[in-house]
Amino acid sequence: MRQGIANARINPEVAQMIYDARMKVGLSQRELAEMVGSRQSVIARLEDADYRGHSLSMLQRIGNALGQRLELRFISMGRRGPRQAGEEVRPKRELRRA
Repeated sequence: MRQGIANARINPEVAQMIYDARMKVGLSQRELAEMVGSRQSVIARLEDADYRGHSLSMLQRIGNALGQRLELRFISMGRRGPRQAGEEVRPKRELRRA
């Protein structure tokens, strides 16, 4: 059940993040779409809370267009293991492209 709740929250959160980031820099959906080489309808879909097709490559393109870096984290969902519930799991080192 927790898995279902977590999955149901991620899409609206991503949609809201895209919207907030776009609004913060004062761009319309059409302007952002042009910057990432897409169409306004694609940006509208990405900002829809019910959309389930967010791709990492598109999120990175949006981040780059907005002068931001995409950051992903794994966070414990409360299962027993070496980490406490809610504790953030961070990589020991950053992976960089050559």
